Amino acid sequence: MRIATTTGFATLLAGCLAIAPVAAQDMLRHLDLTSPQMTMAELSRADVEALIATAKPGQPVDLAGRRLNGLDLSGLDLTGANFRTALLNRVNLSGARLDGAVLDQAWMLKAELSGASLKKASLFGTQMQDGRLVGADLSGARIAGDFSRADLGKANLAGADFSADMRNQSMGLMRGVLNSANLAGADLAGANLSRAQLRYANLRGANLAGASLVGMEAAGADLTGANVAGADFKGADVDSARLIGLVGVAAAKNLDAAKNLGLSIRQ
Repeated sequence: MRIATTTGFATLLAGCLAIAPVAAQDMLRHLDLTSPQMTMAELSRADVEALIATAKPGQPVDLAGRRLNGLDLSGLDLTGANFRTALLNRVNLSGARLDGAVLDQAWMLKAELSGASLKKASLFGTQMQDGRLVGADLSGARIAGDFSRADLGKANLAGADFSADMRNQSMGLMRGVLNSANLAGADLAGANLSRAQLRYANLRGANLAGASLVGMEAAGADLTGANVAGADFKGADVDSARLIGLVGVAAAKNLDAAKNLGLSIRQ
């Protein structure tokens, strides 16, 4: 079947990903990530700047479903912009302002967002594998996408919501996936990581104070030196996780109720 439009292509892919996360990962192996849809852009930076300049007050730029792969959009003010189902693979959004932006079901493989501001942005079903978000501000953001192997070192994720969407069971379990991601030194204070996946994630020196880790899958994760004061570990899977030198461990909640605690590394 021929896909007639970029929007239709992106919507089809996003729909497939929503059905089941495991199946979605298998599907990625069969996608042609070198195809024009996944690598080329239909607009230029100048085109995007023109759309920003002509946007009416109170009406953010609408780039839903657009193909913007590889563009340099660094430093642009895209507050509240709609990127739903857009194709943004390898895009450069470093230092851009994306507060309140909608990036639901967008494709952002290997995207560069270091130093960008995404406060209270929506990233539901977003594909951000291998992305760079070093020092980015995602405080208060809703993140139920795949950030596997992403670099979020020293990012601000305070109050971010990575939790599983329990209302969406018929479409598969949507949640934050940060397997093998770098979160060293990241601020996750008060974040909701309930049932999120952080297998083999690097959380060395991260601030998890007051975070909900209930049911989190963190097998093999490295939490060396992390601040866990007030963090709730109930049902969190810490099989082979490094829990060395934890700060505030005496004030952590339900650490003894963590799954596979006896198999964690604590010395």
